[in-house]
Amino acid sequence: MRRRRDERGSAIVEFSWLAILLMVPLVYFMLGVFDVQRASYGATAATRAAGRAFVIVPDGVSEDEARSRAFEAAKLAMKDQGMELSTDELTISCSPACLQPGSTVTVTLNTEVRLPLIPDALGGEPPAIRISASHTEAFGDYREAKGSG
Repeated sequence: MRRRRDERGSAIVEFSWLAILLMVPLVYFMLGVFDVQRASYGATAATRAAGRAFVIVPDGVSEDEARSRAFEAAKLAMKDQGMELSTDELTISCSPACLQPGSTVTVTLNTEVRLPLIPDALGGEPPAIRISASHTEAFGDYREAKGSG
């Protein structure tokens, strides 16, 4: 007679290994999605805050000061999401002219989000996902012209 091999406990071992093999990529994917979502929300909030800060500057403020205020507002919005903002990631353009009645201000933010848990020791450019956001704010037809345009 053949003796049947005892398989008690093998199902739990197989389930544990399968769970680990499936859960690690799933958790990594979820971390990446959450980082991209956080950056996307931050970029949207930053462009909106920068646009509003640019058009509501007080009388006598120059265009350069308005740009500086807009950048600080965007920087604060990104910081709320745990991200840093550099000056080359944010662009402000006006049509037809800045701080003039009837003009519009368009704020555009382009940044990259690095994928989580990938060390720099691997060399090369770390993988990242590009995030872009844009917001247009009207200066208003019936407002007084401000700054030195």
